[in-house]
Amino acid sequence: MSIKISFKKSISAKTTSNLVLFVDESFNIKLIKKYISSSEFFYISDLLKTRDLKKKLLVFELSSKKTLVLISIKNNIKNYDIENLGAEFYSVICNEKKSEYFVNSESLLHRNKNFIGLFLHGLKLKSYDFKKYKTKKEKNFININVIGRKNNITPKDRIKFAALEEGTFYARDLVSEPGNVLHPDEYAKRIKVLKKHGLKINIYDQKNLKKLGMNALLGVGQGSIRGSYLVTMEWRGVKNNSKPLAFIGKGVCFDTGGYSLKPAKFMEDMTYDMAGSAAVVGLMKNLALRKAKINAVGVVGLVENMVSGNAQRPGDIVKSYSGKTIEILNTDAEGRLVLADAITFTEKKFKPKFMIDLATLTGAIIVSLGSEYAGLFSNNDKLSRELVEAGQKVEEKLWRMPLHKNFDKLINSKNADMQNINYVGGAGSTTAAQFLQRFILNKTPWAHLDIAGMAFSKYGGALNSGGATGFGVRLLNQLIEDYYE
Repeated sequence: MSIKISFKKSISAKTTSNLVLFVDESFNIKLIKKYISSSEFFYISDLLKTRDLKKKLLVFELSSKKTLVLISIKNNIKNYDIENLGAEFYSVICNEKKSEYFVNSESLLHRNKNFIGLFLHGLKLKSYDFKKYKTKKEKNFININVIGRKNNITPKDRIKFAALEEGTFYARDLVSEPGNVLHPDEYAKRIKVLKKHGLKINIYDQKNLKKLGMNALLGVGQGSIRGSYLVTMEWRGVKNNSKPLAFIGKGVCFDTGGYSLKPAKFMEDMTYDMAGSAAVVGLMKNLALRKAKINAVGVVGLVENMVSGNAQRPGDIVKSYSGKTIEILNTDAEGRLVLADAITFTEKKFKPKFMIDLATLTGAIIVSLGSEYAGLFSNNDKLSRELVEAGQKVEEKLWRMPLHKNFDKLINSKNADMQNINYVGGAGSTTAAQFLQRFILNKTPWAHLDIAGMAFSKYGGALNSGGATGFGVRLLNQLIEDYYE
């Protein structure tokens, strides 16, 4: 269902259409009496005696033409709770099937100056629905009118919320596209379009990558008829030579597993194996749209892991961009090969303040953390703490997992500098992170986010209705806002 939001300063004493009012957590309606008629007040007072006041939203059908929605606000409510209220309100109005609502901002007594902005932000995030390929298009939309002179969003904050929504939706769009549409060639073209927002885009194609020696990345894509790419997106938000913040994403547009073929049951989901790159692209679009006061770079490796007569074989040995050699024992452990070259390249070329990579890297992290937390691996305690705190604020939660030199023996190879998988068993997510850590050559602060359990939701979550989540865009934006702008 599409949402249209408008802001109106004027407010009638008694709105006759569908009305949304904010109350305290006890549903004390005395303070909102002036916004409803006397008969409505007494009617609702009686009904409240029989309603479950533990709920956050209560809906009252006052007439065939008027619905009243009461939203209770607790005193110590957090920002993500406000966003969740907006999302819950969206679910309610979808079920009600009314075409217009009036949200009375003057009934809001909470001191959070961004309350309305956060509320609408949650509503819009929940409303996202990918129906591009539905032949029957829904034309229905709901008008949300925010009325009143108090508690409205400032023009500056409107830009920030809109940019974050666009960045998140762009990431969701990318992840939602089928593999036959968003292959590496098309993906690179879509990123190039972002130049119009002020990003500097460089696309390294196969010829460039071969010349650079990015054989780990190229090896993953050599079985595909599509090209392989490394794409960089630079945002310069401050006019100085400060080191940029670097964000790196795995962009495996479709993953068959290669000759280490995935079971058919799980292969259909591999269109979202590029969700790490989508989060990076969405973040960079968001930073550009809101004119973030920061220097940042996004780097994504775009490949397709297919089976053909030219595909990489188990047992192959490749020389990475770093110069280190890798024995390929399992062609389905391909994401770490893409990231290996991307990490070394980013560190060498941009000399960043820190590097954060995002990837749907291992099924093992889902076994460990399910769909509640992304796995966090890092060589830096400060960066880890900042990421965890930022994640808590936007409900994109992280759980720090161990890195230790004792795990290295599990990926040492007899035939090369290392092998791409641990065949001994156990610690699948940690050994993957240990592998990536070997490609940091200059001790740059680094964090790896394994988002395999968070990138896609079959049943929906608090701020999404199912499908691609856009996990990582809001998390990293919060990190930047809190600690680096």
